[in-house]
Amino acid sequence: MTKKIALVVASKGYQQDEYNETYKVLIKAGVTVVTVSDKLGDAVAHDGSTTRVDMTIDQVQPALFDGLFLIGGRGAMRGKCLDTPVVSKLLNEFLTLNKPYGAICVSPRILAQAEVLRNKKATAWNDDGLTEQVFADHGVIFVHDAVVVDGNVVTANGPQAAQAFGQAILTVL
Repeated sequence: MTKKIALVVASKGYQQDEYNETYKVLIKAGVTVVTVSDKLGDAVAHDGSTTRVDMTIDQVQPALFDGLFLIGGRGAMRGKCLDTPVVSKLLNEFLTLNKPYGAICVSPRILAQAEVLRNKKATAWNDDGLTEQVFADHGVIFVHDAVVVDGNVVTANGPQAAQAFGQAILTVL
């Protein structure tokens, strides 16, 4: 497969299993994965492991990518690493171009708030009980499955779904 996707992580506090397992599935299938974050250098997972960042979010040119997918973890929402107007704008560009996008763990909330999940089925981490309200506020249909694909949008609910998230990304590419 000769596709190129942006896999987006928070510079501090991304979920390492979600990133690593998704990355492995995509690389094994021949997808070029570009690791994107809010800062260059090494992104630090909440377990202390790191991954090299290839480019910053504001450097992503949607025309050069086949998809955009956000990894979850504490840092996605906290500290405004990924829950920003720049990420929202980028997601809306992928929507407008009809290119695949998605998120895992808490990050589907970012998609909902960016208004790119309206009238779509989606899933997300909900251990704090807030996802249902965020989804309701933005017209998202909450499905309590590990992975949900609606059109070219893929969402997943956490690290245990990371491999299936990667496989689902392959289906929409």
